Amino acid sequence: MGIEQSLMPAPEAWLARARPDDPVFFFCPMRLAQVAERFLSGFPGQVTYAVKANPAPELVGGLLAAGLRAFDVASPAEMRLVREQAPGAALHYHNPVRSEAEIAEGMRQGCVSWSVDRARELDKLRVLPAGAEIAVRLKLPVTGAAYDFGAKFGATPEEAETLLRQVVEMGLTPSITFHPGTQCPTPEPWARYIAAAAEVARRAGVRLHRLNVGGGFPSHRDAAMPDLEAIFATIAEATRAAFGADVPQLVCEPGRGLCAEAMILALRVKAVTPEAVFLNDGIYGGMAEWRDLGPIDRLRVFTEEGTPRAGRPVPRIAFGPTCDSLDRLPDELALPDTLSEGDYLVFEGMGAYSRALVTAFNGYGVRRVVRMTAGC
Repeated sequence: MGIEQSLMPAPEAWLARARPDDPVFFFCPMRLAQVAERFLSGFPGQVTYAVKANPAPELVGGLLAAGLRAFDVASPAEMRLVREQAPGAALHYHNPVRSEAEIAEGMRQGCVSWSVDRARELDKLRVLPAGAEIAVRLKLPVTGAAYDFGAKFGATPEEAETLLRQVVEMGLTPSITFHPGTQCPTPEPWARYIAAAAEVARRAGVRLHRLNVGGGFPSHRDAAMPDLEAIFATIAEATRAAFGADVPQLVCEPGRGLCAEAMILALRVKAVTPEAVFLNDGIYGGMAEWRDLGPIDRLRVFTEEGTPRAGRPVPRIAFGPTCDSLDRLPDELALPDTLSEGDYLVFEGMGAYSRALVTAFNGYGVRRVVRMTAGC
């Protein structure tokens, strides 16, 4: 997927000039840098980027330019992607289930932190050098996220207690990690997890080297800007309250929260009926996450000439371009009653997972990326 450069002041100006018939991602380095600065200046510890959220080289490069020096990698391919641009970056291999070949590659790539959530996976890590950091992944029945990450990974508090003791017995460095779930709008899940992590460490009789508070930091999906600073403050306060004088170093691994704002997705209207609109991309492309997270309210509509499309909002079913009848958004879109073929729908905050999940089903899918060098 090549990167085109644009000096146009806004996506709608570029669309009016180029009039593409294919869907387009607009990459906004300035927005990426602004969000990265919020994390780097506000989070009370080390910030790592969860590469899986958007493994585009321009995202990694933009975060490096903003000052990020650590990455959460889930596979050897992600390790190599980071190493191509940042040979000295810290790699945290926090996918807790790995093959022996993947472990060997992680060691070759110099991963400095490894997570586990079960005894067999810890046993596989006996090949690591003495003192290597092992972060036991904790899970709790915590609500508040768009969906729960504990259904696949994580050890119960009792299991985590046992794993921590085993980490120490193996001569490795004990830490705890958790993930409160994706798109958490309030700080409460972090506070509960931090208190539980401290209790697990106390029962195990282990002093933690680090506490990784995971991802879950929300992106800007509706009218309200997420209050990241309130989440950062809660994490710092909860850690002090839970650990007292034995406060571990803090780490976070945002994915969506860091990269979502960096990309805008522009789709073209192929056909309009009284009940529906047919678009040139859908759930097999850049809109895949809408099946799980629902719609983004930050939507603008423009004519081919780049002027805002006026009209009374009318709810319409939104179909993608493929021949699969399942290719439709789960919620209707409120679109102007004057909507016409050839109009453009511009979706803000589309940098998280959208590009990573694009397929080529039926020959469709977003392949074009335009870098906005003059702003967004």
